[in-house]
Amino acid sequence: MSRRISRLLIVAMLTAFATTGALAAAKTTKTTKKPTTPTAPALVWRGDYATARGVVEDVSKAWEKSGKGRIEIQPFNTASGLDAVAHGLADIAGSARNSAGGNETDLVFTPVAFDALVMITHPSNGTGNLTVKQLHDIYFGKITNWKDVGGKDAPINLYAVASPGDGVEYSLRRLIFGRGNQPVAAPRLYVNTAKLEEAVTLDPNALGVTTLSGVASNSKVKMVSVDGVRPSLSTVTDGSYVLYTPLYLVTNKESPKAAQITAFMEFLHTDEVRSLARSHQLVPYTDAPQLAQNDKARREKLLAENGIKMDVVADPIPTATPVTAPSAPTAAAEASPAAEKAAASGETYTVSKGDTLGLIAKKYSVTTAQLKKWNNLSSDNVKIDQVLKVSGN
Repeated sequence: MSRRISRLLIVAMLTAFATTGALAAAKTTKTTKKPTTPTAPALVWRGDYATARGVVEDVSKAWEKSGKGRIEIQPFNTASGLDAVAHGLADIAGSARNSAGGNETDLVFTPVAFDALVMITHPSNGTGNLTVKQLHDIYFGKITNWKDVGGKDAPINLYAVASPGDGVEYSLRRLIFGRGNQPVAAPRLYVNTAKLEEAVTLDPNALGVTTLSGVASNSKVKMVSVDGVRPSLSTVTDGSYVLYTPLYLVTNKESPKAAQITAFMEFLHTDEVRSLARSHQLVPYTDAPQLAQNDKARREKLLAENGIKMDVVADPIPTATPVTAPSAPTAAAEASPAAEKAAASGETYTVSKGDTLGLIAKKYSVTTAQLKKWNNLSSDNVKIDQVLKVSGN
């Protein structure tokens, strides 16, 4: 009997040792597990549907696919986006207009592409062209019937976005009236251009403004030509379609995510993003410097056609990176004085750590297309110590 008890005690002890060893091994395995790298917080974008559909939606997918982070998209309208960025509730806003002053003065408006302002009506409407003067008179309430512009005998139901600061509405009114806050005769008001487009699909007598990037592939609405020119990527690029506007991404210089925002803004200058822009009928801003340079003359001509005498002030053409992390200046920024001297004398510039082709182009008030031409580059990629011509001299 004593032997049997001894054996049972030995078996119990061995079992206890085995269990203790397994638990220790499990604990060791758990404690030696490699910690996961924390992901960067998402950037929050909020703004109008023009920049959401034309720029941000596809670009955010490319940004995430490249492993750089995530963009949370909150499309609504211009005012909501600007207010959110100003109060730290969003990191980037989208706007189809430049700053209107006031509370927007401290925000940074960076143009990223040109988009056409497009007049739309129902596909069954027989009117296919309007002049700039006719548009002025329709919005002013002087023309109220389609027969007065060559169409059927029916009232013109003019639709508009309710917010006076809406980017699309503001930009159109600035072009045909000289001021973006001009009151108009539009009794049918909507919260944004997306809702306006939906309403136009239901009304054969409707007329409203939206963007080419928003309706280029929408067969439920009809785009109306202006002064005999149909809106398209090519007619905006060559300036023959006169109703176009820059699309802006808007940031706050005091943002705690300044480094992330700077990286995202630089990402917009890549070949991939410019190709995405063109697929939405947008003209990348850096590819069409002539549109910005000719803007003052274009607006003067439009106002003259509408009989408006007004001093037109040229919009500033941006040449600097919009947001910079205050504690981490880039090597390109540190090299600025030497690079500017090289540009002025027609010499060369040696690429440093942190440089991108877009950043270099901005510093010297040239386009990436010009740098690529002068240096026979097939893409936007540059390497450290690569020597670039920084002027055409």
